[in-house]
Amino acid sequence: MFDRFKKLYDLKKKADSMKKEMESIHLEVEERGVKIKIRGDQHFEEVVVDGKKEDRLREAINKAIKESQKKTAKKMQGRMEDLGF
Repeated sequence: MFDRFKKLYDLKKKADSMKKEMESIHLEVEERGVKIKIRGDQHFEEVVVDGKKEDRLREAINKAIKESQKKTAKKMQGRMEDLGF
């Protein structure tokens, strides 16, 4: 039983470390009048369309990504339980 908790704890530490590493990656892309600043964890920091900052669009995109990640995590949690974690 203790081994199981230790494995989960180690897995969580690794996941937290990976998350921090992904958050530290910053990327900026510009295409046809649209500029996007995004982090490696798929969080949009800025969306600019034809020189105008689009906060509502950025917020909607981030919300959609967050909801998608929640659903994916829930599905993965079920798979982890199937594997005995």
